[in-house]
Amino acid sequence: MKRPKLRKASKRLSCHKRYKIQKKIREHHRKVRKEAKKRGHKKPKKDPGIPSAAPFKEELLREAEQRKQRLEELKQKQKLNRQKEHEKKRKLEAKKNAATIKDKAEGQESSGKSKGKTKKPLNKNSKKSFCRELMKVLEASDVVLEVLDARDPMGCRCPQLEQAVTSSGGNKKLLLVLNKIDLVPKDNVEKWLNYLKKEFPTIAFKSATMMKDKTMQTGQKRHARVDFSETCQYFGSKCLLKLLQGYGKTQDRAIQVGVVGFPNVGKSSIINSLKGKRACNVGLTRGVTKSMQAVHLDKQTKMLDSPSIIADPSNSAVALALRSIIDPEGPDSAVVLEGVNAIINHCSKQQVMMHYNIPDFRDPEEFLSLLAQKRGMLKKGGVPDIENMAQLVLCDWTGARVKYYSQPPGSQKPPPYPTEQKIAEMQEGFNLNNLEQENSNTVQALKHPSPASSIAFQSAGMTNGTIEENKVIEEGSNWGNMETCTEEEEEEEEEEEEEEEFTESDDDEDDMEEDDDDVKEESQVQVTRKAKPGKHQTNPTNPKEQRAGNERSRSLSFSLDKPADEDDAYDFNTDYV
Repeated sequence: MKRPKLRKASKRLSCHKRYKIQKKIREHHRKVRKEAKKRGHKKPKKDPGIPSAAPFKEELLREAEQRKQRLEELKQKQKLNRQKEHEKKRKLEAKKNAATIKDKAEGQESSGKSKGKTKKPLNKNSKKSFCRELMKVLEASDVVLEVLDARDPMGCRCPQLEQAVTSSGGNKKLLLVLNKIDLVPKDNVEKWLNYLKKEFPTIAFKSATMMKDKTMQTGQKRHARVDFSETCQYFGSKCLLKLLQGYGKTQDRAIQVGVVGFPNVGKSSIINSLKGKRACNVGLTRGVTKSMQAVHLDKQTKMLDSPSIIADPSNSAVALALRSIIDPEGPDSAVVLEGVNAIINHCSKQQVMMHYNIPDFRDPEEFLSLLAQKRGMLKKGGVPDIENMAQLVLCDWTGARVKYYSQPPGSQKPPPYPTEQKIAEMQEGFNLNNLEQENSNTVQALKHPSPASSIAFQSAGMTNGTIEENKVIEEGSNWGNMETCTEEEEEEEEEEEEEEEFTESDDDEDDMEEDDDDVKEESQVQVTRKAKPGKHQTNPTNPKEQRAGNERSRSLSFSLDKPADEDDAYDFNTDYV
């Protein structure tokens, strides 16, 4: 069959459509012309030149050519001047760079020679810098406030610090501030106040854990309500201020008050409570306050905040754990576990079970595993994450989440340094009757937990601390240098491994003769490994190492027996070296 003839589509349009298109084009051109008029875009007019009828036409043309030549000459001169300036600058920069390189090289040589002579500046996070700043505060202050945690007041006392203040002379006074009394039963607080006031004047205090900053006060919204009622309340500040102002009047001069103590006892929080606003940074971690900070309460009293006392490593594990010497976020989980074990062993088991709402446990590890299962802290495969759970428990006990209390000693046995004469000197200049009345008022005003809801704790006694910079023993120089130590250890291990590399001896061939004849022929091939250049290869002397070498040689010889087709296949019966 013949195909039908294909016709091209006609380009003819209806008149209506054609006129419509023409109209649209005209409108578009009109619109473009209007926009061009608004923009003021006009074609540059051509220079009409000098009319031929004008007089002196030739002279005018010569002047115009001369102007053009002058302009071109000026442009060329400017260009040459710019190039010269750029060359000068490049030469100067090259000279400066060469001089700096020489200075750096000379400085490196001189520093390499004088490394042993010069001393590095102390890091702010180092223990020595903490001790140095603490001694500055003790020397500058007229009155020293030793802050104690009401849950374990005896464990927060540092005999070295108390002896340094009492034996310093210069009419220095030492006051004890019993902080965090809201976490302890009422009867226990009264017992501790009666016990401590026999040695030094003692003030009952409850500091504010969160103070409203200026930034927090300005950015208030109606719908976003935050309850600061419990965290911003503080008690005992009026009593302490009256005591310090009264002592300042007796001295007829402005006094400086140093606030010292172990970590997480509330030193900076007490200063914030006395000031009525956030003047010092606060935190649960050790080392928030790294240097001496001065805060003016009024014209007569000036507070000095200090870094925490460094506990001596000879203390018991309980003292180190509760004084936050063990870093919860540190890499050594064994130290954290040891601290948690010591804390739980010093507590009442039934009260710990009631507080954490867990069943009976045999040892602290089982306690941590039960608590991790309850809180959903599990590793891969449902295994309880004991390490992270131990860190959380330690943070709870060093912070203000766990309510526990310790009993004061039965018999009053004061340490040897505060003699009766020293105790009388420390109490001079203070209104002790008014202080006792104010302490009872603060204790009555607070809401205390019941003994049933808190945990009974056995205190380990006073905690020894290091105050002098010379007696400090740095743990691996500084906390920040832990990575460099680990890198050096890894390098030493690599060197030891390289020294242990060996070549297999001919004695292996005797063991291989018991196998097939094919294996005999190929066992003569000695498998050697490259050792580090400059180090000799050693033969294995240990029989275990010889057996391991025999097995490796057998596996290698077995792989050599295989044909080329089976090289790519993995054999699960052999261990590849």
